[in-house]
Amino acid sequence: MAVVNYAELYSKALLQAFPYVLHFGALWNSPNKDIYKVVDADTIKIPHITTSGRVDGDRDTIGGFTRNHDNEWITKQLRNHRTWETLIHPMDVQQTGGVMAIQNATKVYNQEQKFPEMDAYTISALYSDYIVSNADKVVKVDLTVDNILTEFDKLMEAMDEARVPQQGRILYVTPHVKTLLKQAKDIQRIISVEGGEKSVNRNVSRIDEVMIEPAVPSELMKTVYDFTKGWKVGASARQLHMLLIHPTAVLPCVNYTFAALDEPSAKTKGKQLYFEESFEDMFALDYKMGAIAFVQEPDAA
Repeated sequence: MAVVNYAELYSKALLQAFPYVLHFGALWNSPNKDIYKVVDADTIKIPHITTSGRVDGDRDTIGGFTRNHDNEWITKQLRNHRTWETLIHPMDVQQTGGVMAIQNATKVYNQEQKFPEMDAYTISALYSDYIVSNADKVVKVDLTVDNILTEFDKLMEAMDEARVPQQGRILYVTPHVKTLLKQAKDIQRIISVEGGEKSVNRNVSRIDEVMIEPAVPSELMKTVYDFTKGWKVGASARQLHMLLIHPTAVLPCVNYTFAALDEPSAKTKGKQLYFEESFEDMFALDYKMGAIAFVQEPDAA
């Protein structure tokens, strides 16, 4: 029987776990996740097909034929190269009744470090890509019960104008903003009833047209982070209130290049050694920026 390498099993299980443990899991599971072509460890190419439009027909003659579509490869460099390692002495495992086992160490690492870091990277990377050419489109406003539905409807209208599919739009908000949304909807429904309508009008806003994900902790909805070791909110970070997005506007890329567990040996000085390395990134597609919208707190005075 082949020797089971826990690190190998861990890596495979982790890839499947992302959509279920990350706040932005739906984006990591975007239908675009398989469209890119890997060039090398940190470079990918994204296909972008363009076509011409139709022309008037001619029933009396047969003209020439020409190719009216083309493909442009867009090259992206993976910006997020991360590693993690730990040493575990066999006696530590034994004397703690298994508490210090590699399985427990990696579980805590994933839940308290890696997955929150990936959330922080996701939101800040998308924001960074977006403001390169759309900084003036970021809505900067303090949201209240009175204005939140109006601001949201404006985002939806802009996406309609950009021909973004209505089906599949996702809304990410902080816990406070989610509370405001509920309060605003409740107030509007009360007004509808008091206004003499025979039944409660539930179409008070277009908010019911989108999938609202579970609230994202405020610290994972910032514009900038410091990833020097783990993750922490950047000194110049601003609070993001909303992200309205269609998953087809992003390209997630996760490429595990190495993950292994070495048993105690002379090379590891009698300790178990775990090491993992990955190249990963989340890109906002340049030609689909209309399917992304941010609402953030106003700039500091």
